[in-house]
Amino acid sequence: MPLMLASTSRYRRELLERLRVPFHIARPEVDEVLLDGESVPAMAGRLARAKAGAIAHQHPGSWVIGADQAAELDGQPLGKPGQREAAIAQLTAMSGREVRFHTAVCLVRDEQVLQAQDVTTVRFRRLDSAEIERYVDAEQPFDCAGSFKSEGFGIALFDAIESSDPTALVGLPLIAVARMLREAGFELP
Repeated sequence: MPLMLASTSRYRRELLERLRVPFHIARPEVDEVLLDGESVPAMAGRLARAKAGAIAHQHPGSWVIGADQAAELDGQPLGKPGQREAAIAQLTAMSGREVRFHTAVCLVRDEQVLQAQDVTTVRFRRLDSAEIERYVDAEQPFDCAGSFKSEGFGIALFDAIESSDPTALVGLPLIAVARMLREAGFELP
């Protein structure tokens, strides 16, 4: 069965490759904004479905995985910083605090829709400005919501991570994806 990943994220691609299911990549054109009155978890779910749906519409009969992740601090979304100063500001705001990461995934084929969402709570240790700057300069996490890479050097920023799926924080909850793919008829171990 044809499978597509509606994402050009190298992190999601690398995670999906772990399942050893052949897939193609497509870039969804979806406006990633928080709607008025929308919660951060609802936004992540809506965007995951919109990304999968956009590519599924272009490729009828194919299964398409869409995913989105949104970091939440004090009820507000934290996006990808894009640059050094924004990454430093995000990490400074998160120092000594808990941040929730909502990772939504959606598997779509024509009118069939399977969805899941993971919530990961990250407890940041107290960070001083020199630690934050050293980290940002070393890893340059400008394309990561929350300004860190937990699979890399960013793990040193935390006191704890609480999640039901350790891959969700990287951007694609593989436990849920594997379950949905089996339900869709793909053969996995």
